[in-house]
Amino acid sequence: MTIYARCLLRLLQGCGLLALALLLAAPGASAQERFITVASTTSTEHSGLLGHILPLFQAESGIAVRVVAVGTGQAIRLAERGDADVLLVHHTPSEERFVAEGYGVERFDVMYNDFVIVGPEDDSAGVRGYTDAAEALRCIAEAEAPFASRADDSGTHKREMELWQAAGVDARAASGRWYRETGSGMGSTLNTARGVGAYALADRGSWLGFASKSDLVILVEGDARLFNPYGVILVSPARHPHVKAADGQAFIDWLVSDAGQQAIADFRVEGEPLFFPNAKDAGS
Repeated sequence: MTIYARCLLRLLQGCGLLALALLLAAPGASAQERFITVASTTSTEHSGLLGHILPLFQAESGIAVRVVAVGTGQAIRLAERGDADVLLVHHTPSEERFVAEGYGVERFDVMYNDFVIVGPEDDSAGVRGYTDAAEALRCIAEAEAPFASRADDSGTHKREMELWQAAGVDARAASGRWYRETGSGMGSTLNTARGVGAYALADRGSWLGFASKSDLVILVEGDARLFNPYGVILVSPARHPHVKAADGQAFIDWLVSDAGQQAIADFRVEGEPLFFPNAKDAGS
């Protein structure tokens, strides 16, 4: 190939790269990449709820949602750093603190389910049928029956710690003995409980979505302290100017609208609802 031919080839290649760059910068390409980031919990993701409702939102709005599914504590820390546009979690005191400290704009109720205490069918601690969750945990501690804890600062773990405190039990003092700290998500913790015949606290959505229940059964439910509300918050654009405030608020508005609330109500596993919409209840 002559020097002239090589130069001509390089020029054409350069023009091709320039054309590609112009194409990516075109309005059509940026529209295809329109998205928000939502920091949420493993329960909303692993239950299948987000997989059910997010395509409905995108079809209506044109906005894609990228989810970071971690424990509530970690999700809040991500949002505090500005690494998300919207926060969707389930520990109301932490959510209210997030807003009060200026990290979020406003908290909205979205939905709820409840927590349950599950355990082995033989129920060595004898808590089956209790409606006082703290009393059930106290009996488990007195029997030194195995208990599997997420121990991951998730909303579930936070609620568990509140229940141990109400029971007057320092469960962490028994870590490594009957109290097993997994440091992992709900699915892994339930697998641990199943493997060692332990009790555990689980949100009902994750429990219903857990396929390998084996000998584990629900033993304690119905206590008002097991109520599990979820809230959604726009991360503050005043604190983090890069937050996609308009699109994030559009997602929140859809979640609490009739369409979003119906989408949540329609999500079921084996015919059972996993979450109950309550945005309208909060405003009534």
